[in-house]
Amino acid sequence: MKLKHMKRTQIIGCLLLLQTIVLSASADDLAVAKKLEQLGGKVTLSGDAVVAVMFRDSSKLGDAEWKMISELSSLTKLTTYGKAHGLNDDTVGLLANLTNLTVLSTDGAQLSDSGLEKLAAVKSLRSVSFFHLSFRKEGFTGKGFAAWSNLPNLEQLTVAGMSMGDEGFAAIAKISSLTELRTWHTHRTQVSNAEIAKLPNLTTLKLGQRLPRGKGLSPCLTDESLATLGTIRTLKVLEIGEARFSLKGLSQLKALPDLTRLKIDRSEVAAEEIDKLKTVLPKVEVQFEPITEEQRERLKSYLR
Repeated sequence: MKLKHMKRTQIIGCLLLLQTIVLSASADDLAVAKKLEQLGGKVTLSGDAVVAVMFRDSSKLGDAEWKMISELSSLTKLTTYGKAHGLNDDTVGLLANLTNLTVLSTDGAQLSDSGLEKLAAVKSLRSVSFFHLSFRKEGFTGKGFAAWSNLPNLEQLTVAGMSMGDEGFAAIAKISSLTELRTWHTHRTQVSNAEIAKLPNLTTLKLGQRLPRGKGLSPCLTDESLATLGTIRTLKVLEIGEARFSLKGLSQLKALPDLTRLKIDRSEVAAEEIDKLKTVLPKVEVQFEPITEEQRERLKSYLR
């Protein structure tokens, strides 16, 4: 009887301790939520636990704030737009504590390639969007993405507005779990299209033009590119923009057996050629948005 009583007492003690820990964690979450809201953040709660944090202006997030965010153990979605310069090599390692984080979107983070590698510790990630990551940061190439090949759940990746070239896309090509890739306004060349084509499970791809790089540097998205994209036989959805296309070039996409939707925008291509393309791709929903004069002038600057 005495042994049974001890076991019962131990169980009750453990339950009380667990309850105390949960209540303490909830109290901490609410305290952090209040501080983040005072800085302009939008916080989403599930019960007393913070599950999502969103900032449109992240310029006030420094070391202390990133540490607070890293203590939100129930956080599943983190969005930090607008100058998230506080996410750097010193703070990025803190995110390894967020074992439930599945969606990360950030603008202006300042990471080296080794800092980028540290994010591979967040094994729960499913979707990541980087805007203006380490733009013009000396030494940054994007090769740190190679470490992300060990992320078992990552399906979606966006890299846009970045001074990252072909080396970074060669690293991204190692992330075999990716089903969706979105990229525009980088320093990539035609070479990177072949790297992207190596992704074995890619079903959705959005491509825009590279940033202006000066005379003599060819665009990364042209009719020539479409021949390479036509080798990605897993593609179901393709969005392409900020380029000059012809019917002959676009017709190369008929090599994609599972393509169901093709979107073309901000590009110079004759409307009558789009009509003919629809007959070339009868099973594909072709969406075309005619280029505006403003977009045409911008396209000229990209293709210089």
